[in-house]
Amino acid sequence: MIIDRLKRTVDEKYPICVGLDTALEYIPESLKGDSVSESVFNFNKEVIDGTKDLVAIYKPQIAYYEALGLEGMKAYKKTLEYLRDQDLLIIGDIKRGDISATAKMYAKAHFTGEFEVDFITLNPYMGFDSIEPYLPYVESGEKGVFVLMRTSNPGAKDLEDRLSESDGKTLYQAVGEGLVELGKKSVGETGYSSVAAVVGGTSIEEVGKIREEFPSLFFLVPGYGAQGGGRAEVLPAFNPDGNGAIVNSSRGIIKNHMEYDSEDVKKYSRLAVEEMIEDLFKE
Repeated sequence: MIIDRLKRTVDEKYPICVGLDTALEYIPESLKGDSVSESVFNFNKEVIDGTKDLVAIYKPQIAYYEALGLEGMKAYKKTLEYLRDQDLLIIGDIKRGDISATAKMYAKAHFTGEFEVDFITLNPYMGFDSIEPYLPYVESGEKGVFVLMRTSNPGAKDLEDRLSESDGKTLYQAVGEGLVELGKKSVGETGYSSVAAVVGGTSIEEVGKIREEFPSLFFLVPGYGAQGGGRAEVLPAFNPDGNGAIVNSSRGIIKNHMEYDSEDVKKYSRLAVEEMIEDLFKE
């Protein structure tokens, strides 16, 4: 199962995901090429080359590329190709959620062809039938999904925290229970399923409670750094044995060269990851 490969990679490196949320204003003059796609790819390559021996996985957020039109999608494709050539794991952060006929096409688009990745993010709030078309890819062992469960944005409380009158559970708890059920056919040797969850690391008490309730779910944890989450908020997402999660940082890593007024993206992306490792995983 792909989740086992992710776990092995985490064991060899660190449970860190680098979000490649690349905007044009982050790109220094020295990396700008003859086209937007070349400039974005040059920047991403520097980030990847500076961090690939330390981090477990990369997560390009597709909106940043779609916003740049065809040139952006060329950069997205080229970035995915480079990551695959380096044998690095990829989460396509696409957050799709639609009726099953459409979901089949999204699955084909992002699990095969030019935009192929190892994992994708999904939005479950149209119901679990919107996730089912992805499951044949997942159950093959080759692909995985990270499904939004309890997110890190302030507005998460508007819907995700709402209590059901029938059983007193929150909506995100219902999602978690559904993911455990959907993932039963894709549990790997590690005991985790390739049907995994997105759980934001911005609330110490809540993250710890979710981890206790769903020990068999693997978590992608956004919210560290730029969104305000720190060591205290993030570490409760891990099981007591230190497994079961990867922590994402995007702007905190890829914009770090701007904090130093430098054009050396590779150096300062690496420095940001090293500081993250020191903060989260060193006593």
